[in-house]
Amino acid sequence: MKATIIIVGTLLLLVVAAVIVLQHPAFGRRVSAERKARIEASPNYRDGMFQNQIPTPQFTGNQNTLKAMWTMLTRRDSNRVPIEPLNTVKTDLRSLPTDKDWFVWFGHSSYLFQLGGKRFLVDPLLKMEFPTTLMLKPFKGTNIYTPDDLPEIDYLIITHEHWDHLDYATLRDLRPKVRHAVCPLGVAEYLEYWKYDQSIITEMDWGESLSTLSDRSLKVTCLPSRHFSNRFLHGRNQTLWAAFMVELGGRKVYIGGDGGYDNRFQQANEQFGHIDLAIMENGQYNPNWAYIHMLPQDLEQAIIDMQPEQVITVHHDKFALSTHAWSEPDSVARAIAERDAIKLLDQPIGTVIYF
Repeated sequence: MKATIIIVGTLLLLVVAAVIVLQHPAFGRRVSAERKARIEASPNYRDGMFQNQIPTPQFTGNQNTLKAMWTMLTRRDSNRVPIEPLNTVKTDLRSLPTDKDWFVWFGHSSYLFQLGGKRFLVDPLLKMEFPTTLMLKPFKGTNIYTPDDLPEIDYLIITHEHWDHLDYATLRDLRPKVRHAVCPLGVAEYLEYWKYDQSIITEMDWGESLSTLSDRSLKVTCLPSRHFSNRFLHGRNQTLWAAFMVELGGRKVYIGGDGGYDNRFQQANEQFGHIDLAIMENGQYNPNWAYIHMLPQDLEQAIIDMQPEQVITVHHDKFALSTHAWSEPDSVARAIAERDAIKLLDQPIGTVIYF
């Protein structure tokens, strides 16, 4: 009897703790009725969820879903995580020139770039707070930037809702610095919940574009990716995932976001012509999820399809979310660049790259 009471009491405590944790604002909230109506009107929303342009099973390979997830969570090869702190550079971001185009990477998929005098911040993850710390642990030496280090942001761009791309603590602290926010359909619900003014948010479906009266030469186009969304409790694929093309000052920058290989890279080449810089996903790939992250051979073909003048690869060097060696994506990118005569802008975290 006593053992039963202890077991039941423990289970009740766990349930109460889970309920308390899930009230944290980082988990977001369900979309409003108005936003839900717009989502359901999207041509990309069918059978109760957003769909990729071609069939995309999340798990592939010889392992079933549970086994693939278990392997990812439990495998701890020594080369998945660097032993020594990574070589990084701490740059004074506020002192960077306003008359040049530049790029600064913060590790993984977070970066800041300036184009035509405007600053664009993409998928910032610059604070490690609960509950993000339950899922992500940065490599030594990589967590060197905070929201306080950033200048005013003209355009915040979020590619999708996953924890390594949409971070509550970072966006909470950045809110006073953000002049405009851009995201795919449904993701604005998080930003509004986190007290971003609705008037500064533009959420778009694939194929839609943003241009403003204040920046007449600016055009931001929301483009397809091949991925998924599932921010716990809110259902699978209830918000959209995307890539973006930024056009300003006669230059074009492609923001790849996350996603497996398909023909969208060829489509971007046909739609936009010359692309000055392509920022491509490279890392956290695995044969068990080969359709939602690009394998090395897929990255190479995507670059060939798009034919950008310059390439930067991201989605690595900060977190181990797959089983490959932590340094492998860097080696992959350099080998591709050498083999295909691609201009790879390859620099450590925090380095200012002028392009």
